[in-house]
Amino acid sequence: MAPSKIEAFLTADEEQEIVEAIRQAEKETSGEIRVHIEKSSNTAPLKRAAEVFHLLKMDNTKDENGVLIYVAIKDKNFAIYGDKGIDKAVPDDFWNSTKDIIQGHFKNKRFKEGLVEGILKAGKELQEHFPWQHDDINELPDQISKS
Repeated sequence: MAPSKIEAFLTADEEQEIVEAIRQAEKETSGEIRVHIEKSSNTAPLKRAAEVFHLLKMDNTKDENGVLIYVAIKDKNFAIYGDKGIDKAVPDDFWNSTKDIIQGHFKNKRFKEGLVEGILKAGKELQEHFPWQHDDINELPDQISKS
């Protein structure tokens, strides 16, 4: 049996590298970063990212500073969705540089590299607006979610 689109997208080792990038990015910020991968969606990427954000209960963080990187493999789409606390604190084009990094890698089929570099960039950007506090706890799982 051939692997599904999701299993073929990233190897187990690549998934672990992405989880490690999330942990690294979150060390310097109270922001929470997650990655969600699914085969396809009939919904526009940003709208679907918002739906998944709520399904994963990412809107329950103390500072409303969760970030979801959503990927639809078959559709060749992705979106970066930030919670209300982030939207209030940052300019409208805040995610453009992160989006550009991910997109550049994805165009060259370097999916793991795009996600890792995008996650680390998002962590740096979040650090400026949501610095890590000594009493911060990891409010969301670091594992990649899939559907």
